[in-house]
Amino acid sequence: MEKYELVYIVGAHLAQEAKDEINKQVVDAVAKAEGRVINSSVWFERQKISFPIKKIQDGGYYLVNWEGEGDAAVKIRQSLRLNEKILRSLIVNVSNPKVAKAADEQKVKVQL
Repeated sequence: MEKYELVYIVGAHLAQEAKDEINKQVVDAVAKAEGRVINSSVWFERQKISFPIKKIQDGGYYLVNWEGEGDAAVKIRQSLRLNEKILRSLIVNVSNPKVAKAADEQKVKVQL
C-alpha cells in the first residue's frame, strides 16, 4: 500500500455542520475506494485564497493522510470532483522517498 496526502478547500462561509458533512463524505470516499484513513484534520480554518475560485475569496483547508492502492487515488479524485462544495483538491503520493523528505522539510518550515 502506498501513502497519500489529500488536501481540499471548501468555502469558509459554509456552516460548521456542512464542513463536517463534507469531511465525512471525503473519508467515506477513501473507504469506498478501499483506502484507510490515517489522519484527518483541519489545516486552516479560514485562509484567504490567492485568487477567487467560483467567486469565493476565503476557504477552509483540510488535510487527510491515507493509504491505499494506486487506482484508489483516481477513484477518490473522481468522487471529489462530483462534490460542488469542494473548491479544489490535490492528492500527493508521499511513499516516494524524495517526496516524503520534501514534505517533512516543508512541515518543519511551517512549524517554525
